[in-house]
Amino acid sequence: MKATPKWGISVIKGFILVALLMTVNFTFAQQKGAKGKVVDILTREPIESAVVTDINTGTKAVTGKNGGFILRNVKGDSLLVSFIGYRSKIVVIDFGKPMTIALEKGIITLKDVTIINNETLKTYGTLTNLDLNMQPAKSAQDLLRLVPGLFIAQHQGGGKAEQIFLRGFDADHGTDVNLSVDGIPVNMVSQAHGQGYADLHFLIPETVANYDFGKGPYYTDKGDFNTAGYVAYNTKCVLDHDVIKIEAGQFQTLRVLAMINLLGEKAKENGTSAYVAADGLYSNGGPFLVPEHFTRFNLFGKFITKLNNDNKLTAIVSTFKSDWRASGETPDRAVAKGYIPNRFGTLDSAQGGQTARTNASLKLCSTLGNNWTMDNQLWYSHYYFNLISNFSFYYYFPQAGDEFRQYEIRDMGGYNGKISKSATINNTTFTTTAGLGSRYDNISPSELDHTENGRFLDYLQYGKTRELNVNGYFDETVRMGKWLFNAGLRADYFNFYYQNLSTDTVATNIFNGVSNNAQKVIVSPKVNVEYTFNNKIQLYLKAGKGFHSNDARVVIANQGYQILPAAYGADLGINWKPLPNLYINTAVWYLFLQQEFTFGSDLIDQPAGPVGPSGRTVRTGIDFSARYQLTNWLFTNFNINVARPRYLDSAKGHDYVELAPTLTSTAGLDFRLKNGINGGLSYRYLHDRAANTDYSLTARGYFITDLTVNYTQKKYEVGIAIENLFNRPWDEAQFEYTSQLKGETAPVTQVSYTPGVPFFAKLHVTVFFR
Repeated sequence: MKATPKWGISVIKGFILVALLMTVNFTFAQQKGAKGKVVDILTREPIESAVVTDINTGTKAVTGKNGGFILRNVKGDSLLVSFIGYRSKIVVIDFGKPMTIALEKGIITLKDVTIINNETLKTYGTLTNLDLNMQPAKSAQDLLRLVPGLFIAQHQGGGKAEQIFLRGFDADHGTDVNLSVDGIPVNMVSQAHGQGYADLHFLIPETVANYDFGKGPYYTDKGDFNTAGYVAYNTKCVLDHDVIKIEAGQFQTLRVLAMINLLGEKAKENGTSAYVAADGLYSNGGPFLVPEHFTRFNLFGKFITKLNNDNKLTAIVSTFKSDWRASGETPDRAVAKGYIPNRFGTLDSAQGGQTARTNASLKLCSTLGNNWTMDNQLWYSHYYFNLISNFSFYYYFPQAGDEFRQYEIRDMGGYNGKISKSATINNTTFTTTAGLGSRYDNISPSELDHTENGRFLDYLQYGKTRELNVNGYFDETVRMGKWLFNAGLRADYFNFYYQNLSTDTVATNIFNGVSNNAQKVIVSPKVNVEYTFNNKIQLYLKAGKGFHSNDARVVIANQGYQILPAAYGADLGINWKPLPNLYINTAVWYLFLQQEFTFGSDLIDQPAGPVGPSGRTVRTGIDFSARYQLTNWLFTNFNINVARPRYLDSAKGHDYVELAPTLTSTAGLDFRLKNGINGGLSYRYLHDRAANTDYSLTARGYFITDLTVNYTQKKYEVGIAIENLFNRPWDEAQFEYTSQLKGETAPVTQVSYTPGVPFFAKLHVTVFFR
């Protein structure tokens, strides 16, 4: 055998060396991670909470708010990227380079839903993504109803903020539910009508990109009013297309909407976008004998630009105005005794109101390097409110009547700041977040006036309010294998000021000799633990302290007593996919509240009007939600919520929390056919509940069915929406009042109600422009 020539040996050695280098390089590449971001293919906007999976190992990562992800120790060369409402996509990894993965909207399939622990702590993220995709909101009220277990009631002609029910709370208009839009708080402190008043009507529903909600006081970035829970809405950054929409229906209802992109595709590619949205509404709201003449106008604008690769600036401006007439609340006896001809009559035709709000926000989102991010937001709102009501008629003032006006003008502004860092050490991820915020409200004047037929008679209360809140929080999340641990601490400082300007005897007696100023600090710890067994089942435990602040008038009148009543709560829950097409969330929960806020009819002796503080309460309950995909075009949803609210300091049998819901349920069938036909049939059920503390009076429940059918094509959509499909009589809002009608010789305590809308059909036509 011939010997191998020297040059041949050299070639062989070279091949061996190259092979070794390739093997080392391949092994190194296999150990590298994949990083990048996931965006919408049309808008180029980041997609948060998309799931990125290493096909070879099944290892998963979840995208953050900027669409970014990092997947370490990747073993294969391909990733599967999925998100609810988008077509899943397999991409080849470009090791060593950040990837941009664009997803296209497609059919919704529950098979794509993966249960995974991630640092966002969005326990209900799957529910929000499914529900917003399957049940597009038709109004600001519908946006609230998307939260499982949250019910609302309107009782003042459509223009007033909705009454909110959640987790055994009659939260009035927001006393125990924290609401925000794009980081701007919706709840009003020390509001003329009631503490926490949250009017969401300035939000155009078609502009909403996503929403987030949480139940209980377990979230360090949520402060005042976050006891029963919170709901946070985020508007679209870029429109998929321009939109013109016209709605028309019964009761002289007409709504017109326009949403227009202001910049072209080239600007979008460079990270700059701008659009405006506007809508106008007129409706009489139902067959009321005194028409509501409800009018509302909204204008919204949003501008986003990249200052450079590390900084994005978002500017928002909006304005809103509405006015209406209202039939108010009617005592049960009014129809029977002939005071009004039917349920849709009124005892005081001067009731109604006007309100307006203008918002501005400037937000800078920065990437600082080394996995640090920072957000800074400044916001401002100007607000006007004027409401005339009459609950008791001739009880307090037998001659002139009990009609009253609540009136205020408010300027408020604040700052929201947050800095966060994520780091991974030995397969354990640490996410550290610190936040700082402030809010200042200047209310001048703040009035409760005695009126007759809308005409001013006298001040019952008249003054100026100033309120300051400064807050900070620190939050640490550790993700270690199947475990996720989160602990946080929040501190809030409040300063209250109220100057009484009324010479009324009652007001003078309440505020005479007390200091105009009070302050308080509250510290709120929070803990969240998750254990994810696999991608089908996850167990979680939440515990924490929250609070709702008291009205400044109450604080000053009580000389600082119980300024910031605390809430202590705990949840034990599970996210579960027992079948590929079935998703379940359920939890048992507990909540203790140091001081309940309740709605009563005592307008004269309460320093904050009809909403006043009450005693300690405790609530226990169970929440259950299920989403099931029956076929590739038919989906079903089901929610049931049970609660047991009770006063702690009252005798048994007299410890019912008035108007607090004890059993609620919603469910529906949603369909989406390939030919463009889509819609849904749904119900909402509210069980009978106590109207007073001894349950001698009952607030009647209801079962209402709604239907929506649309035909959607690329350039247009036509549809019909029917509320109360079976035309059932029902009471939307109910209260216990002591009232005296004209001609009655003595007052009567009973339930007063606002009738719910009967069968109500609306048609709409929408045109889409690219």
